[in-house]
Amino acid sequence: MKLQILGCSGGIGGKRHTTSMLIDDDILIDAGSGVLQLSLEQLALIDHVFITHSHLDHILALPLLLDSVGAMRDRPVTVYAIDTVLEILRQDIFNWRIWPDFTEVPPECPYLRYSAIDVYQAVQLAERVITALPANHTVPAVGYQLSSPTASIVFSGDTGKNPVLWDCINKIENLHALIIETAFPQDEHGIAEISKHLSPSTLLEELKQLTANVPIYITHLKPGREETIMGEIAELESVEYQLQALQQGQIFNF
Repeated sequence: MKLQILGCSGGIGGKRHTTSMLIDDDILIDAGSGVLQLSLEQLALIDHVFITHSHLDHILALPLLLDSVGAMRDRPVTVYAIDTVLEILRQDIFNWRIWPDFTEVPPECPYLRYSAIDVYQAVQLAERVITALPANHTVPAVGYQLSSPTASIVFSGDTGKNPVLWDCINKIENLHALIIETAFPQDEHGIAEISKHLSPSTLLEELKQLTANVPIYITHLKPGREETIMGEIAELESVEYQLQALQQGQIFNF
């Protein structure tokens, strides 16, 4: 199982791209601007898109992906998300005002189908299993456990303090790595709290609940503040974690 980081920034600018991850060549985890780096041929291979939540930095490439390659495909792209997220996509994006409703067009072979999932539900695609995990954000949201037959990677999604998540993570016996957000530096801790993101201090408080000793990758760093955030994490860190910033283009094989 190959996981490629297409985008992992909290914004854009200077070749930064927002959250999207490609599993093998046919599954996307979120559809931020990172998707725009893929070729037309690569886009046409994507059969499944798992969305964590409805914020623009996680869905902005989805409408364009469907419009660009829908006619090149012989079946719809399946978008998986919890019910409330799918309802937002229906009402606010694929509504004919912002973008066509590709669940209806073309009538003979629509470009899009929705598949509602629940928190803790696992979706098996060949030998790969994608399981929705709880997140604590300003809108309904999930993270995902990405599992091969031998190992798992957890992606927190956008989340604030989230004790339930750690209960799930600590039960995973084959955890290979954790990808967790820390969007704001410490001088914007108040904004992080209001917007239900993590800052360095809350990240380290959350990590105290992690029982496994695995590599930890920090994602969703705000543009231009990456070095500040990672430096503050290092200064505040009282336990030696295997901790580093997630990199655009990084590849995990597991």
